[in-house]
Amino acid sequence: MTVPNSDDGDRSLTEVITSLIDSIPNLLSFKCKWSSIRAKLADLKTQLSDFSDFAGSSSNKLAVDLLVSVRETLNDAVAVAARCEGPDLAEGKLKTQSEVDSVMARLDRHVKDAEVLIKSGLLIDNGIVVSGFSISSKKEAVRLEARNLVIRLQIGGVESKNSAIDSLIELLQEDDKNVMICVAQGVVPVLVRLLDSCSLVMKEKTVAVISRISMVESSKHVLIAEGLSLLNHLLRVLESGSGFAKEKACVALQALSLSKENARAIGCRGGISSLLEICQGGSPGSQAFAAGVLRNLALFGETKENFVEENAIFVLISMVSSGTSLAQENAVGCLANLTSGDEDLMISVVREGGIQCLKSFWDSVSSVKSLEVGVVLLKNLALCPIVREVVISEGFIPRLVLVLSCGVLGVRIAAAEAVSSLGFSSKSRKEMGESGCIVPLIDMLDGKAIEEKEAASKALSTLLVCTSNRKIFKKSDKGVVSLVQLLDPKIKKLDKRYTVSALELLVTSKKCRKQVVAAGACLHLQKLVDMDTEGAKKLAENLSRSKIWGVFTRP
Repeated sequence: MTVPNSDDGDRSLTEVITSLIDSIPNLLSFKCKWSSIRAKLADLKTQLSDFSDFAGSSSNKLAVDLLVSVRETLNDAVAVAARCEGPDLAEGKLKTQSEVDSVMARLDRHVKDAEVLIKSGLLIDNGIVVSGFSISSKKEAVRLEARNLVIRLQIGGVESKNSAIDSLIELLQEDDKNVMICVAQGVVPVLVRLLDSCSLVMKEKTVAVISRISMVESSKHVLIAEGLSLLNHLLRVLESGSGFAKEKACVALQALSLSKENARAIGCRGGISSLLEICQGGSPGSQAFAAGVLRNLALFGETKENFVEENAIFVLISMVSSGTSLAQENAVGCLANLTSGDEDLMISVVREGGIQCLKSFWDSVSSVKSLEVGVVLLKNLALCPIVREVVISEGFIPRLVLVLSCGVLGVRIAAAEAVSSLGFSSKSRKEMGESGCIVPLIDMLDGKAIEEKEAASKALSTLLVCTSNRKIFKKSDKGVVSLVQLLDPKIKKLDKRYTVSALELLVTSKKCRKQVVAAGACLHLQKLVDMDTEGAKKLAENLSRSKIWGVFTRP
C-alpha cells in the first residue's frame, strides 16, 4: 500500500515496515524500547495487509488520513533508528530517548486506530464520506454520517477528534431524531471514554454532547446504562469545570438522578454539596438545572440526610426568593419532595421563611402547571399540626379554591388533598366551605382520573362534617348522584371509605336519604358490605330504616 508525497520515495508502507523490522536487531541503543517498537510494527504490518482487502480503503478519507499519519511516523522512525545504530548518541541520550518514546506512542495509536477502523465496517461501505455518493434517504444519510463521526472520535489526534465532535454537535442540534440515530450508532460509550483522556476543551464539548442526548427521552436509558463511570465524570465537572461545563453537566445529571442507585451515589460522592454551591453562585441557567437535579435527588429518602447536613433548606428558600422562574419551580419542587412525610423538615421550611416564599411564588407563577409543585408543598405542610394554623392564617384557603377548578389534573388533586389536611377544625372546615371549596370538589367527583375522584371524595368527607357545608352541598343538583356513582364496585382502585363517609354525613337529612336511595346506592352497598368495605354496613343500615327502601337484606 503506497501513500503519495512520502519522504521515502515510492516504497510502500509495508516495505518500509519490513525494512525497519529487519534493521532493529542491529541497533545498539535503547534495545528494549526498539524491541517493543518492532512488535508494534509487526501488528501494523498485518493491519495494513487487511486494509488491502477492502476496496473502500483507497477512497475512505479516514483510511487515507490514517495512512498518511503512518507514513510520517515511519519516516521519523527510520531517522531515529539511524541515530541508534551505534553506542554514541550525537543528539544526546535524553533527546534521543524522547524521540524513541514518541515513535512508540504514535505507533501504538496507529495500531489502535487501524483496529477501530477495520472493525467499524466503514471500509466495506465504500464511499460513505465521498461527496456525490447516492443516498436513498435523509435518515440513511444521517446514519452514515453518525457512524463516520463515531469512528473519527476514536482515531487520530486531539485536533482530529476536536473537529469530529464539532461536527457531531452540529448534527445533534438539528433534530432529536439525529440524536436517536447517533445513539443507535454507539456514540455514548465512545463519549464516556473521551471523558477519560481528552483535553479540557474536548471534555467540555463532550459534556455538552452528553447533555444534548440526555434531553431526548428515548435516549436517557443509554446514558443511565453507563452507570458510575459517567456519573463520576459529571460530578468531577461539577467540582472543577467551567461555568459552561457545569451547566451542561447539570442538564445531564437531571436524567441520571432519577434512579435510586444513582441518587445514592451522587449523595455519597459529595454531589449535593457541589449542586448547592452552584445554586448559590452559578449562572442563572446552571442554578435552575442544579435545582432540577436536587429536586430529583430529594425523591429518595436515602439522600435527605445529605440535604440536612448541607443546610439545603436555607439555600433552596433563597433560590425561591431570587432565582429565575425555572430555578424557583425546581427549588419549590425540591422542598416539596424533601418535606414529604418529614415533619422536622416541614418545620425547618417554616422557620426559614418558607411560607412567605411559597406565597410569593404562588402569586407570581406564570402558568398553573408550574404551580403544581407549590400546591404539593402546601399539601405537605398542611399535614403538620404545628404548621396548619400558619398556613390558614397566611391566606392560602382562597388560593386553594381558585386552583380546585383549574385545567391541570395534578394541581387539582394536590389542592383537594391540601383541603383534606386543612380541615382539622370546625373553624377551618367552615372557612373552606364559605370560601367556595364545595362546588369545585363536586365537579372533581366526575373527573376521569381515579386519583381525582378519590381526592375529591376524601376532601368532601372532611368538609361535610360541618353543617353549613352540607347545606351548600345539597344545593348542587348532581352532588349526591356523583357520590353514589363512586360506590360502584366496578370502579377499581378507588378507596370507597371516603365516599361512604361523605354519604353517611348526608343521609342524616331525609331529603338526601331519598336522593341517595333513588340514585341506586342500595345495590352498590350490598356488594360493598359483602366486600367488608369500612362504613358500608352502617350506611346500609341507616338507609334500610328509610321507608323508601325496605328490601335491603342485612347480613
